[in-house]
Amino acid sequence: MVQYTDELKEEIRSANDIVDVISQYVTLKRSGRNFFGLCPFHREKSPSFSVSPDRQYFHCFGCHKGGDVFTFISEIERISFRESLEFLAEKARIELPVAENTEFNKNQYLKDRMHKINATTTIFYHERLYKPLAKIAQDYVKQRKLDNNTLKAFKIGYSGEYNELYKHLKNSGFKDEEILATGLVNKTDKGEFIDRFRKRLMFPIMDVSGRVVAFGGRKLENNDKMAKYINSNENLVYSKKRHLFALNLAKQSDSKKIILVEGYMDAISLYQRGFNNVVASLGTALTEEQGRLLRKYSEQVILSYDSDGAGQEAILRGLTILENQGCDARVLQMEGAKDPDEYVIKYGSGRFKLLVENAVSLVEFKIKMLKSKYNLEIANDKIKFLKEITKILSNVDNKIEREIYIDKVSEKYNISKEAIYAEVNKVSYNNVNETVLTKSVKREPKEVVISPSVIKRENMIIYLLINHFQDAYEQIVTNITLEDFKLEENRTIFKKILESPAEDSEKILQMISNIENQDIQSHVSEILVTDYEISSVEKCIEDVVNIYTKERLCNRKLEIIKALESTSSLSKDEIANLEQELSEIIIELAKKK
Repeated sequence: MVQYTDELKEEIRSANDIVDVISQYVTLKRSGRNFFGLCPFHREKSPSFSVSPDRQYFHCFGCHKGGDVFTFISEIERISFRESLEFLAEKARIELPVAENTEFNKNQYLKDRMHKINATTTIFYHERLYKPLAKIAQDYVKQRKLDNNTLKAFKIGYSGEYNELYKHLKNSGFKDEEILATGLVNKTDKGEFIDRFRKRLMFPIMDVSGRVVAFGGRKLENNDKMAKYINSNENLVYSKKRHLFALNLAKQSDSKKIILVEGYMDAISLYQRGFNNVVASLGTALTEEQGRLLRKYSEQVILSYDSDGAGQEAILRGLTILENQGCDARVLQMEGAKDPDEYVIKYGSGRFKLLVENAVSLVEFKIKMLKSKYNLEIANDKIKFLKEITKILSNVDNKIEREIYIDKVSEKYNISKEAIYAEVNKVSYNNVNETVLTKSVKREPKEVVISPSVIKRENMIIYLLINHFQDAYEQIVTNITLEDFKLEENRTIFKKILESPAEDSEKILQMISNIENQDIQSHVSEILVTDYEISSVEKCIEDVVNIYTKERLCNRKLEIIKALESTSSLSKDEIANLEQELSEIIIELAKKK
């Protein structure tokens, strides 16, 4: 594996401005010298996520994650530091050094070939849809009332029989191992090559840039032994949790909302009827990665899943994921049809548009689902209903929002506001006590506790070395040792500085940025955003050095006193030397008071 130099890392870092990169995931607004937005790593409603264009660092004051642009990409994409470096190098079109015949090289070449195979297959399937042999597919398309513009927009196609795709790909110059890697063709025990998708209506799955990464196929024959839908398996170019069907089209919409549906046909049917801001979650439960994509390309996400039990449960899971990522998530409430496709065909675009406009929040949806479990005409059920509601309302952080919901619940279900407030306060109080108790139980009795003042002092030393290198370096490294640092993160940073002395503050920060440890990067970001209230850098450095000098003298003083308590093992000269040293230490300490 090729090792990337610090110089190359710095070139890639410099080519990827942290504000530009993070803006692709988080909506940022400038405030003073920095930018702020909702943290993508934890749920919050007030922006505590800060990005510094000067220092090229980010930091969240809520969850305390932080670091440079490599750390951010590593965290948000859930990849390693090396992968984040390669990700950003590709984004900046910086060519990375590679060794011949490395696994990385082979994978990159194979990925390119797989993308070409997928593109060739898409054209092959789409063109077949218009041929006489695809009558079964054409009849289905007519039955679902899909017009030609929609077929072309989604590149819908038809797969043939046995190994027609395999033959076409071989004739197009692709090798067997490349074709097999896509999962479009399987190899039997007898060595035969058979198409995975046969006699199915084909839906290409594209990434956000419109590049085909996978396929879904719907059966057309009335055959109970066949699965209704089959999809591409995950491979080098496709991970279903990182893609959303039709996002490449939805991102072009003028609407600031995205409608999230379950299936291909729901998305396609709505698109044809004027809703070009619809995506589907590929038949899987919504993932955090998909949630980030939705937040990136929309201001509000509206879930419109099937009205059956499974669909409603999927809504709850999806809403929770979206809410945790700071999305404004709503639920479309649909009656009279099992899915959006059926509804829009049955009632028209106008009625569906009204449903979109009247979509409800997570809290309202949870309460509605809760209501279906109880008969409010029965006193005992109404008491249970109230207790469950208060659990939901107690999790609403915004007090104004909570009051609005309490008013609505009180009016709609004829429950006094006072009763609801009383229960909510009780639940909130119990939650606080439980949190405190849990923390105290989890605390390790043997854990070495470092004083907050010591941590703050150590952090300030790192701050001085980063921000005031020329003034601080010589005095600090002369008077403070690596062993003086108690916090592991600070010890690691100081060790790096000692091993590779830099010329100025900028080089120090670059050097620290090359430490491939996300905990270290988060710690550095916290140091950089902390205000140490330094009025005089020179006086601050002097005070810090004095503290460590005095501590060292005090520790030595105690050692000498302890040694002098047991003089039986010491010679007269040794005792005299210790007493002389003790006297000098006492005089030195008196000077420093």
